[in-house]
Amino acid sequence: MLKKLGLIALCGASAFAMHTIELNVNDKDLEFGARLDMGQFSDATEPDTVFVGGKFLHGDDSHSDFDNSSDIHDYMELNFLMKREIDDIGLSIGLGVKLNNTENFTTVPLGVEASYKLPVDVKVPMYINAVLYYAPEVLSMGDAKSFLEYRLEFDAEVIKNGHVIAGYRNMDTNYDSDEGGNINYNSSPYVGFRFAF
Repeated sequence: MLKKLGLIALCGASAFAMHTIELNVNDKDLEFGARLDMGQFSDATEPDTVFVGGKFLHGDDSHSDFDNSSDIHDYMELNFLMKREIDDIGLSIGLGVKLNNTENFTTVPLGVEASYKLPVDVKVPMYINAVLYYAPEVLSMGDAKSFLEYRLEFDAEVIKNGHVIAGYRNMDTNYDSDEGGNINYNSSPYVGFRFAF
């Protein structure tokens, strides 16, 4: 009984320590992501500065350069991000690293993330978010020669800690294979929700 209570308490603590959960969709793709705010686990870490997370994307061949759906495989990533707010101008900048994988490629891209709170006088806080990650050949494994991902999002906090997102993502991989060249893994607009805890 004590073991069960301990496991329940551990699961509950993990759920409440989660900083964000995100779900993005369009007509063909499904993306789910989660990030843990490490400052909620340790007093030695400032809250809202160090994050560890993961992401899953089930993409469709209609949003990629792959010929059919059997060629495109689910994308998974683990990520680490350190960020800070720049003075009081509403801008946050972060530096990150990812480990991403599909059956077609594995890369370790390095990147930057930025979020800017729009200085508009409305009751709903609005943000512009930008993400750029790149892995050169030395950080690409398997058939991949390089990897480039960028995103641009408009984000509105419609309820406290509840955000509505409209964005665009582009994920390109250069392959060292018979086809070779630049293959777009996923390029598509999306809408979604982000919940912060």
